[in-house]
Amino acid sequence: MSHQRIPKRRAAIAAGGVVALGAAAILLPNANASQDGAPDDAAAAPRTLRATDAPDLASRLAGLLGDAFAGSYYDSGARRLVVNVVPGDDDSVIARAERAGATVRQVDNSMTELEEGARTLTARATIPGTSWAVDPRTNKILVTADSTVTGDAWNRLESTVRGLGSGMATLKKSAGTFRTFASGGDAIFGGGSRCSLGFNVTAGDGAPAFLTAGHCGVAAEQWSDAQGGQPVATVDQAVFPGAGDFALVRYDDPATRAPSEVDVGEQTVAISGAAEATVGQQVFRMGSTTGLADGQVLGLNATVNYPEGTVTGLIQTDVCAEPGDSGGSMFTRDGLAIGLTSGGSGDCASGGETFFQPVTTALEAVGATLGDGAGEGAGAGDQAGGAEPGGGQGIGGEESGGQEADGQGAGGEEAGAGTGQGADDGSGPARTH
Repeated sequence: MSHQRIPKRRAAIAAGGVVALGAAAILLPNANASQDGAPDDAAAAPRTLRATDAPDLASRLAGLLGDAFAGSYYDSGARRLVVNVVPGDDDSVIARAERAGATVRQVDNSMTELEEGARTLTARATIPGTSWAVDPRTNKILVTADSTVTGDAWNRLESTVRGLGSGMATLKKSAGTFRTFASGGDAIFGGGSRCSLGFNVTAGDGAPAFLTAGHCGVAAEQWSDAQGGQPVATVDQAVFPGAGDFALVRYDDPATRAPSEVDVGEQTVAISGAAEATVGQQVFRMGSTTGLADGQVLGLNATVNYPEGTVTGLIQTDVCAEPGDSGGSMFTRDGLAIGLTSGGSGDCASGGETFFQPVTTALEAVGATLGDGAGEGAGAGDQAGGAEPGGGQGIGGEESGGQEADGQGAGGEEAGAGTGQGADDGSGPARTH
């Protein structure tokens, strides 16, 4: 989608994000594409590799090491995959991991123990305003409680964490409240709610469509590119709460051109495919409220307890977001789609935690592929803005992509007007954006 404008009150953040990219500008994927070509069975020295290549190596090592594998993360400074290994009777596991090209770290907690701890939290501490995910960098479960978790709820959570045993989990208190963030790239409007478009896709039958947050999809059936405008897209599938937070929305006009790209203001990032996230990986997020922001992946397969219900399988990050950003695109410097903005706590002034729906999971669930397959041509947003005559009208044109968002307060007033599940009212505990 085309993001022709960025809200004025967030323009400094977006501009700063672009400047921070420096010589390795976000539109220069080759600047970060090189890696050594050493085969996996080369000398026992850690390989340098891109963050987007790390999941493949981690997956192979998980199968190779079996029960000794205790998670992995990406060291962005050294550009290496760090693999946690639980020592056992078989000393050769470390040598095997090193031959595969990973940096090996011996740890105490196995993945089986950590996953069992997460199940215990689910059974005993599913409290609105809480979340948990395995953090391979600490080899512990990272448990977070927002500001609404107090009194008996806090005591129950603290007792459950303590009951997991010493060295199994860390408990962190967040100053904000978890909420869903309606938005994602271009602003979209439906049923009084405001969200963002994530990525244009092609539905299984070849029709043009886009992905956004599931809590947006259950808030309204029809979506427009302008507040109060005529609907241009209709929800086909939506999941929220439950096993994810994603929706497939079909453009009503089958002639709509929906290029696979994200407009970050002064530049457009071509999206070449989808990839799994890696802990430690640098990622970028585009939203119609806050513009461009970046940060790191903190955890995978996160469980978040929103007021509307529990959502599982999310990506935890320290990237900021605010109401209106829900459904928005999270991607890498070299143009790989990673996630859709779900929710979290905090804002882009004080920071916080933000959770994302993995794009790979959403694509598989709805049977869609990224983009329109053409890889060129005017974006649907340009058509909506009137730059492209004829064809179908897409969401998020020049006027709606930023002007409408400029009028939204940090509390998400427009999203709060909706009455559907997942609509953002800018208040209350643990809500989606």
